[in-house]
Amino acid sequence: MTGVVVVTLYPFLTIIARSFSSESRIRAGEVSLWPRGFDLTTYRIVLGDGMFWRNYGNTVLYTVVATAVAMALTTCYAYVLSKKELKGRGVLVGVAVFTMFFSGGLIPHYVLITSLGMKNTLWAVVIPNAISVFNLLVMKAFFESLPDELEEAAQIDGLSTYGILLRIVLPLSKAVIATMVLFYSVSFWNSWFSAFLYMDRTELMPVTVYLRNLIVGATGGTNAGASTEQLTQVASNIQSVTIVLTALPILCVYPFVQRYFVSGVMLGAVKG
Repeated sequence: MTGVVVVTLYPFLTIIARSFSSESRIRAGEVSLWPRGFDLTTYRIVLGDGMFWRNYGNTVLYTVVATAVAMALTTCYAYVLSKKELKGRGVLVGVAVFTMFFSGGLIPHYVLITSLGMKNTLWAVVIPNAISVFNLLVMKAFFESLPDELEEAAQIDGLSTYGILLRIVLPLSKAVIATMVLFYSVSFWNSWFSAFLYMDRTELMPVTVYLRNLIVGATGGTNAGASTEQLTQVASNIQSVTIVLTALPILCVYPFVQRYFVSGVMLGAVKG
């Protein structure tokens, strides 16, 4: 375990050290686990750009809405598929699994999103990625592991199907729900290609696209009025800074759901 921790943390700590180091020390290969020539130029330029904060707010909005929609759809679909007596259950499972292996392709997706009027809207990011089949199957397996007697007792007490789901099943599913929320939120937070493809206006972009454009030199340092020396510093450690800025929020959220993580995955993955 110590070896795994070292292998995992070493590159991440190196990235953090590079993000705070000077351009000359980075190019000389002197940066390892500790910053050399402490320099915050890149952080100041990125964090001083108003568009960065606008795009950061977009990312928070997209992540929250997309995760909420994805959880609602995935939970309902998984609960339905967990009922062995459901007619057509095999077809519904097959439809979901089919999408894991086959896709319509990028151009049909683009034409569909455009024809539905979702281009340059929040829904272009949310709807196409609303259900992850892997998450769906994990939740389905978890719901199947719950005792049937609980739902039968609730039916005798007069609860409807929706009442059973909301008052019996979901309170018992906190672990798997927390795990799925983590999976979806990380996925949507790190996602950039959908926004890059379907959004033309810079003010609608998530922060991942902003940082991607900053890396390729399309925006950022020049717009912030940086000098040539500052741009040289930005070019030397911009990748490290972007990794830190995008990973930090998820690292802050993870400790609050970590206690549910292992149990949430394992409860829905082991049968017998």
